[in-house]
Amino acid sequence: MIMVLGLSYLDIVVLVLYFAIIVYIGIRSSLKIKKEEDYFLGGRKFGKLFSTFASFGQATSADGPAGVATTTFKNGASGIWSSLLMLFATPLFWITAPWLRRLRITTMGDFYEQRYVSRKMAATYALVGTIGMMGLLSVGYKAVTTTAMAMTGKPDSALTVTEKVEKEKADRLFELSNENFTYLSQAEKQELTKLRQENPRALFSYFSEDMLIWTICFIVLFYTAMGGLEAAFYTDLLQGIFIILLSIILIPFAWSAINEQFGGSGMMDALSNLHEQLPESTFEIFGSPATLDFTWYFIVMAALVSGMTVVAQPNQLVTAGAAKSEDAARTGFVTGTFMKRIVTILWGMVGLCAILLYGGKIMNSDFVWGHATTQLLAPLGLGLVGLMLASLMAALMSTADCLMITVSGLVVNNFYKYFFPNHSARHYIWAARISGAIFLIGAAIITTQFDTILQILKFIWEFFVVFVAAFWLGLKWRRANRISAWSSILLTFALFYLIPTLLPNVFPAMRSDESLTKLTDSRIVTRNYEVKEVDLENRIHDIAQWEKLPLSEKEQINKPEELSIGGTNAVDYAMPRQAIFWSKGVTTDKDGTSYGRGYIYLVLYLLDRLGWDLSKNPYALNETIRLSIRLLFPFLVLILIALATKPDSEEHLRLFYQKMRTRAVDNSSLKNQPITETLLFPNSNWELYTWNKKDRTGFLLACLIVILIIGLLYLMVSLGS
Repeated sequence: MIMVLGLSYLDIVVLVLYFAIIVYIGIRSSLKIKKEEDYFLGGRKFGKLFSTFASFGQATSADGPAGVATTTFKNGASGIWSSLLMLFATPLFWITAPWLRRLRITTMGDFYEQRYVSRKMAATYALVGTIGMMGLLSVGYKAVTTTAMAMTGKPDSALTVTEKVEKEKADRLFELSNENFTYLSQAEKQELTKLRQENPRALFSYFSEDMLIWTICFIVLFYTAMGGLEAAFYTDLLQGIFIILLSIILIPFAWSAINEQFGGSGMMDALSNLHEQLPESTFEIFGSPATLDFTWYFIVMAALVSGMTVVAQPNQLVTAGAAKSEDAARTGFVTGTFMKRIVTILWGMVGLCAILLYGGKIMNSDFVWGHATTQLLAPLGLGLVGLMLASLMAALMSTADCLMITVSGLVVNNFYKYFFPNHSARHYIWAARISGAIFLIGAAIITTQFDTILQILKFIWEFFVVFVAAFWLGLKWRRANRISAWSSILLTFALFYLIPTLLPNVFPAMRSDESLTKLTDSRIVTRNYEVKEVDLENRIHDIAQWEKLPLSEKEQINKPEELSIGGTNAVDYAMPRQAIFWSKGVTTDKDGTSYGRGYIYLVLYLLDRLGWDLSKNPYALNETIRLSIRLLFPFLVLILIALATKPDSEEHLRLFYQKMRTRAVDNSSLKNQPITETLLFPNSNWELYTWNKKDRTGFLLACLIVILIIGLLYLMVSLGS
């Protein structure tokens, strides 16, 4: 087969055809744009189908498939939780999506201006939201470029002399990393330490990562800047189909490869081979030794925080606000989100198959998806590698286009118009196109500056806690006023981000202070598993490694005991000591000095100084405590200050809540529509509405689907056992 830059001619044809289609959609949609609402919200005309795929598209970026496969490859089935946390919050969206549509606003920044009569608060939200969305998009850029590089890797014959030397070092690092560290000689341990510091590359692509990032950036920029949200939604429908394809296409080929290697035919034989060949711990969903700190209470708290903050993020308004009615908004939002949870399980299956097929061949787990694609699909010569690459780019683009429209709306409506009022719609549409372009380029720049941005993503995910109380209580509590909202925003930002970031820079000695670099205590967790063939082979290998040790080292290490098939193997897992007070952990330099990285968790340090020794807690418990305080604090501040200050204008509140009590059944004016909501507590300040049959039925059905998806996950990991 003739290959060009690692791809067949048919793969290249598929890619070119895909890009031609989405560019055509962008040009065609641009001809329909007459006013700002057409560009930012597509004229609020989208029904349930387009709303579903828009929700699915903006929730599913390229980091989804590659990320879940990576964490599953590293941690077994429990790694699927890396993308499944939001499952428990999904029923809540059945209730909140209609609220977003009822607001009848263009951007989430408009909410803060309308509810609290503060353009400065809206502008503040616009700036913070833009930075947050840049970080969110940069994760997708990173995932798709890493996978594309794995798909277009050079063969050994095409490597330069320098690349060959580096690859040999990477192969040696991989070999030593896969050995049981206990039974390595001292010389091998020193060699491993040195190679880890060098971190040599094992993969060399025909393309540079930066070139791929900028190519994708400018393609998205063209069709979204031209066509606005309508172009984004039409391409999301197309791209959603592609994403589902990529979620399914690898699995049957992976099963076939497993059966070819271990014998058998069909799905059940492949699943049986998985269970026979992989350790039992690989299939543990909860409490796996690989992710033991991923406890039920941490999952609950993380789901609560993410569920509360995600509704307040800028991009959530776009999919709900562009629907033609609140029924279309809630149906599309919830259905699209559930689609993401289902395909997440399929991505996990690819990761489990990859453990068996490539467990001893891939050093960097980020390359799992790309390696599996090349190994399983390229030999067929059907253009499926091109289809997979197009699908991954579709996953990224479907997120990028919605985020671009979200940010351009925020910047123009809540920031640009503040300084340049009273211009034409055409002027503001072009301002939106330019600001959207700056956003995409900014996200690309962030991506090129970091080797990994997962810590940035975690920071941004929690960062919207700054606005969460002002949003939720602004919607549901009449006593929330401008002073209390500003107090909640500024104090939360100062206590959890500004001061913790500035203090270690003003006083660098804090980073090496012994009381601040404390770690959780080391714990040994013992699990008993039935001995399988793979356990027996690993133990035989460990014994052989022990036999090779110098006599002086043998005397210090007990010889591994022999195992037998069907017996019991007691496995000890040493849980790593982890930093308590620093966002990026604690590092030890060459002279043995420990120092904290990132910003400091002041609240946890205060609790520790008050007598609660947090080093005795599991890491998951400390994280749960931290997230709990971070979520509760802004609500507490807003409530206390609101009760101590004067309420906002009653006339202003009446107009705002009249809008929120009127269901959005279409795009008609509010003037002639009757109030449709009944207050649950009519003589209080709480704006809580009684649920009708559709509210109750939809919420309960969503809860049932959550249970069914958990059941599907259990079924996936138990079939064939």
